[in-house]
Amino acid sequence: MHLWNLFVAAILGLVEGLTEFAPVSSTGHMIIVDDLILKSNHLYGTEAANVFKVVIQLGSIMAMVVVFWDRFLNLLGLKKNITREQMYGERLKLTHVITGLVPAAVLGFLFEDYIDAHLFSVNTVLVALVVGAVLMIVADLTRPRRPKTETVDQITYRQAFVVGLFQCLALWPGFSRSGSTISGGVLLGMSHRAAADFTFIMAVPIMFGASFLSLVKHWGAVTPETIPFFITGFISAFIFALIAIKFFLALINKVKLVPFAVYRILLAIVLLLLIWNR
Repeated sequence: MHLWNLFVAAILGLVEGLTEFAPVSSTGHMIIVDDLILKSNHLYGTEAANVFKVVIQLGSIMAMVVVFWDRFLNLLGLKKNITREQMYGERLKLTHVITGLVPAAVLGFLFEDYIDAHLFSVNTVLVALVVGAVLMIVADLTRPRRPKTETVDQITYRQAFVVGLFQCLALWPGFSRSGSTISGGVLLGMSHRAAADFTFIMAVPIMFGASFLSLVKHWGAVTPETIPFFITGFISAFIFALIAIKFFLALINKVKLVPFAVYRILLAIVLLLLIWNR
């Protein structure tokens, strides 16, 4: 195992961890850092590179589970010492999460082949970065002055379902799952923090399911030679996602969405310049 290979794994894990849950498109960053610069597919082949991206995504998922550990235990009914108010009062339930997951799960199943064939290109990612930025700006400019839903425990089933519809936009690579769902939540009168919490909680089953299926499908790429590469990327993604999630959740109610939208537009410009200069 060459040190360069481990360095590539660590850098890509860093990119995944820092961008997966922020509304800036991890896909756009991966195109710039990996597809245009590091080219991990040249190390062990295209299949191994694709599996690696699944493995580092699992690292990000595990970071999310750690951050929301108590919340997930609560959703699954496994949390001890739960109060009567928490049990019967206003709180986020597993059925809220399932309601939010249904739209994207159905559309993803129906249009998976079309998405793979037509939307996974640099050009479509570029457009998605800009369109997603516009949605985020509109959400911030038109949001209610005072949120009707301050915390994730106040989310209604209607809000959960409509946020799930916004999540369908994330099937377009480069749009960003968190960008689309947080924007949708804000437009529905949710605070930025409540929308972000719900977005991240929904992301765990979606990302885990997609990653698991992809890993099973390409299990042949997991060999003694590639395992150190995968482990390095997994650990790197886990550590940096843990940092990024806590930082983002502390930041989102203060800075809102517009700064991230501006960054997305700048990223699209950088990506366009890199493509033209290839």
